[in-house]
Amino acid sequence: MQFVLDPPRGVAPVRLGMTLDEAVAAVSGWGRPRVYRADAVRDFDLVSTEYHGIGFQAALERDHRVTAVTVWGPDEDEALDVQVLLDGLDVFRTPADEILAHAARNGRRIDNEDPEAPYVPGVTLAFTRTTSQDVPRDATGLPTHFTSVLVADENYRNAERPGTAGASGA
Repeated sequence: MQFVLDPPRGVAPVRLGMTLDEAVAAVSGWGRPRVYRADAVRDFDLVSTEYHGIGFQAALERDHRVTAVTVWGPDEDEALDVQVLLDGLDVFRTPADEILAHAARNGRRIDNEDPEAPYVPGVTLAFTRTTSQDVPRDATGLPTHFTSVLVADENYRNAERPGTAGASGA
């Protein structure tokens, strides 16, 4: 199975702009997704599911439509048959520095002010390296591979953001 990151359109089978019912239907083939409705703590709906160790969430904010999709990488021994691809590179198995260098070579501007949470402005492609797991790390102590990636539209990082994992790299 391959999940293809398609910024700023989404991560198939979930596309930005889908309704809650459409997002639930899109991921229901993997099992029963969990739906978290907006409440006092979170002012957006969330569809959450997992596919063979890959975590998958769609946030529905403006007009109750999908505004962001976050994918979490598997543990080292999980999801060996699943790839999360950006321009043909597996985001969770290719070293993070290689992913960023490849994106830069392809004309994407990288904001690496926070090395744990670099992102590509304009399409909002945001990565995180944060983990408490015992994983290989580079000379600066950062995990050598990304642990999550978020795909959203060009306005996502400019809007007032709730504190969601992946959205701000927190």
